[in-house]
Amino acid sequence: MLRKRILLTAIAASVLSFGAHADGLYVGGSLSYNDMDDVDTDGRFTSDFITGGPVSVLIESGTRVRWSTDVDSGWGVNLALGYRVDGFRFEVEYAYAEHDVDSHDNVRIAGVGNIDDLDASVLIEGLDTELGVTVGEVVGDGKGEFSTDYLFVNAFYDWDTGTQWQPYIGVGAGNAWVDVDYNPSNVRIIDDDDSVFAWQLMGGINYLCSDQLTFFGGLRWRETDDVEVDATLLPADFDMKTESWLLEGGVRWHF
Repeated sequence: MLRKRILLTAIAASVLSFGAHADGLYVGGSLSYNDMDDVDTDGRFTSDFITGGPVSVLIESGTRVRWSTDVDSGWGVNLALGYRVDGFRFEVEYAYAEHDVDSHDNVRIAGVGNIDDLDASVLIEGLDTELGVTVGEVVGDGKGEFSTDYLFVNAFYDWDTGTQWQPYIGVGAGNAWVDVDYNPSNVRIIDDDDSVFAWQLMGGINYLCSDQLTFFGGLRWRETDDVEVDATLLPADFDMKTESWLLEGGVRWHF
């Protein structure tokens, strides 16, 4: 993930250096407050699993396992290189967003039911003694985060109102590199990443300070396809979709 971010930054810097010498281009950037929807962490066992604890139970491969994940609001940054023609703008955008995990709950296994009240030893194959703490207490700690790099191609339309204020709408599509870290109570459950399709809708208002300088603010809806990751603690893989509202403010410089 770090190498990927360095590569994206280098590409953006090269493109911006070229764009600074071309007519009709602009560079822009914004900061955002991101409200990410809570996540349904939904998966299946990829091999047979024998629960730990005093009483062992065989969970067969393919059995569904899922829980609910509460996610805190986070922050983001967006950097773009674009081209303006009449009322339209077209741009390439790099974005980064980060959200902390608040808690997990309602852990369910098909055929077994909710296991929040069971001793956490059931999660460790081969352990024949109880740990004295429940599954619900372990996962409720909720440490971890979602961190995502995006690369979008966007299209906008700006309405010329004859004033310095111009409403805009936009749409974008591209790719997201999503890194998922679930580490409640310092128990590493998931530490994996995936590359998936992403899209976004934008709307807001521009304030034209001059022919070169524009301030803007608005809202975005951003969504990814299902992210597929492997568990570390259990022999299971999981699907999850990330969806977020973004409130942003930024600036553009037109060459």
